[in-house]
Amino acid sequence: MSLVYVTNKKNGTTYVYESTNYWDKEKKQSRSKRVCIGKLDEAGNLVPSKRLAMPPALTPAKQGPVPSTVMKRSFYGATYLFDKIGELLGVTADLKACFPESYKQILSIAYFLILEDRNTMLRFPKWDRTHSHPYGSCIPSQRSSDLFASVTEEAKNRFFSLQAKRRTENEYWAYDTTSVSSYSESLKQVKYGINKDHDPLAQINLALLFGEESGLPFYYRNLAGNISDVKTVKHLLADLGNLGFSKVKLVMDRGFYSKENIDALYQNHLKFLMATKVSLKYVQEELNKVRDNIRTRANYNASYQLYSHTATIDWEYSQKRPYKGDVIEGKRRMYLHLYFSGEKALEHENRFNALLDRLEAELVSGNRKMEHEKQYAKYFEITSTPKRGTKVTPKQKAITQAEKDYGFFALISNEIKDPIAALDLYRNKDIVEKAFGNLKERLNLRRTAVSSESSLEGKLFVQFIALIYLSYIKKQMSEKELYKNYTMQELLDELDIIEAFENPGSALRVGEVTKKQSQLYNTLGVVPPTTL
Repeated sequence: MSLVYVTNKKNGTTYVYESTNYWDKEKKQSRSKRVCIGKLDEAGNLVPSKRLAMPPALTPAKQGPVPSTVMKRSFYGATYLFDKIGELLGVTADLKACFPESYKQILSIAYFLILEDRNTMLRFPKWDRTHSHPYGSCIPSQRSSDLFASVTEEAKNRFFSLQAKRRTENEYWAYDTTSVSSYSESLKQVKYGINKDHDPLAQINLALLFGEESGLPFYYRNLAGNISDVKTVKHLLADLGNLGFSKVKLVMDRGFYSKENIDALYQNHLKFLMATKVSLKYVQEELNKVRDNIRTRANYNASYQLYSHTATIDWEYSQKRPYKGDVIEGKRRMYLHLYFSGEKALEHENRFNALLDRLEAELVSGNRKMEHEKQYAKYFEITSTPKRGTKVTPKQKAITQAEKDYGFFALISNEIKDPIAALDLYRNKDIVEKAFGNLKERLNLRRTAVSSESSLEGKLFVQFIALIYLSYIKKQMSEKELYKNYTMQELLDELDIIEAFENPGSALRVGEVTKKQSQLYNTLGVVPPTTL
């Protein structure tokens, strides 16, 4: 026996039928018998047929949990896991506080995005019929668009603030951006820029903030596609100030480096760790002091198989004061961490030699390329005669100068003194890159096709909610070494097959839970569901 939903095309009403399969002996084939048991109201709830409704006086009273109003058999195990994660992280409570009218729909769509890997909202009605979820009713594609459009900037920022307060106060927050390609020609923020996926389409950019200790995201902002990373830092600081955060610690890659940004971080009294270019003047000055003696046993780290050195330097700080028309200047203490990796040096050298081979082949063959003219002149002496043709001689001095920094890289911080501690923290920043991978692959955000600004804002927010759950599961699986036996999809599939049974007037009844499934719940930090 199952439920069948049929929509009347004339009046748009969706009727619900109870379908029972049976064997027709005469026709020797399987047949089905349908009985209409009611219709769905505007909220998607079942309104029973009058002939089936019981008189109020005869309706039995039940003690305990809220009884069901429909008869349904559904998959429950994975959505139960999400329910408990939401309680543990405060996501459900914070969403309810910020979106009291729609938080259940937001959660249900987030659950759907996680379990229906890469599928569009057109598949939600089918998923709804087979799964238990917070909203408990169908959310058609049009209604999901209305939901996305209802997400306001005020409510979204309030959610960010509530979630961030639940994070570890002293942890560093990793910050990074990615590009999201778009087919839309009507969105104002869709612009051509540096696409990090090498996609030829126009794009929007997405900035994300992650707690390095918690492994959870709690802030994002979408930007115009032509905005570079370095221009986003001051707006990030302003947003964090508006959210009420004064003591912030940030980890960023060298794409965010500029003197103006470092000055802003000092001005706002924020702690930071950032990668920077080795070619900068003050980095070269310190590097030249240790270039020949950094590779000693005392400076070697076996875990990373590299050498490190830290220098305390003075940062030339300046702050413009428009209201007074002057500039404050001074020195601020900074730690410059220098590293040398033999593996990186070899990698850079091989790549450089491959480039020189390609340039020399182009010169000798006469197939010169305009974009390589500066490199031809920089690395080769070129002579041509009618008899001997083109002769190419390497400029060894220029080549040696280009190779001198191979294998070296640098980090700067105004708090972390130890070079290996700084490197540990910086390497953990890849959680943001992996989060972007989850957004684009599992949550169907590689290319966005929404056509309105409001729909884009709401869809990004619901995908962000789904990312919180994915990030929690990923962190637990990594720490408890579950990836040795499961992919994330395999783990979710293992739990998803647990069923729940709903009957009118009765509390939810959970089906059988195996020992393996109970162990998975416990390992993920969740109490297994109670069965009969």
